Amino acid sequence: MGYQIMVEPGVQVYVEDLNPQGAHTILFLHGWPLNGSAYEYQLEHLPKMGFRCLAMDTRGFGRSDRPWHGYDYNRLADDVRAVIDTFGLEGITLAGHSMGGAIAIRYMARHGGKGVGKLALFGAAAPSFVRRPDFPYGKMRDEVNALIEQGYKSRPTMLRAFGDMFFYRYVPPALIDWFLGLGLEAAGWATMQCLVTLRDSTMFGDLGRIRVPTLILHGVHDKICPFALGEMQHKGIRTSVLVPFEESGHGLFWEQREKFNSELAGFAGS
Repeated sequence: MGYQIMVEPGVQVYVEDLNPQGAHTILFLHGWPLNGSAYEYQLEHLPKMGFRCLAMDTRGFGRSDRPWHGYDYNRLADDVRAVIDTFGLEGITLAGHSMGGAIAIRYMARHGGKGVGKLALFGAAAPSFVRRPDFPYGKMRDEVNALIEQGYKSRPTMLRAFGDMFFYRYVPPALIDWFLGLGLEAAGWATMQCLVTLRDSTMFGDLGRIRVPTLILHGVHDKICPFALGEMQHKGIRTSVLVPFEESGHGLFWEQREKFNSELAGFAGS
């Protein structure tokens, strides 16, 4: 069942709640530029295993409201807090892919992990999406600037180019079209403002504030958030375990979905 949850006056986000009687709860945060529907192959499988699964559309994406403002990590983490408080969630696994992983990390630091018993990160865009003078990993700043420039000229063209980097293994053209469609469902201003947030924000001070068991799943061939980011997360989160996905890029939740679902279920259900 789907719900619209008020996260601030005049702004609601959409949350899909499947199998609310499940013994263990996972709250999924999607990556840029997708929405919660990207987790289709988890949402149709994990509830059968007894999990309650909630998938949240970030503001500006999917079926959530599309305000002009609020696309920085602090506000996006506050939106997650509103969802957790509204549903009265306790002891959940907070699970985030790519930018959603960075939002999850900021939530843990900013809100003290309220309601969260475990954290799961998938190809997370942290501690920095771009390379910096003291951090030689991630995308080049000029690469992100080029995406931003292209996005303002032709967002579909930019998203198609981004999608070409998403997977390591062969995927059917129809699936690529589906992912492009998910990206095009977002508001253009939300897509571009989130890309600026990815470029300009860091999580270096957040990782050490995480105290809950953390599962890090990361594609070895990830061209968007390189595997080195997963290694840095593992180094910075003392309670973490890193599981490499040897046959995946950034889309590990589809490319190796059986392994992905098994690892996540084993972690969240333990």
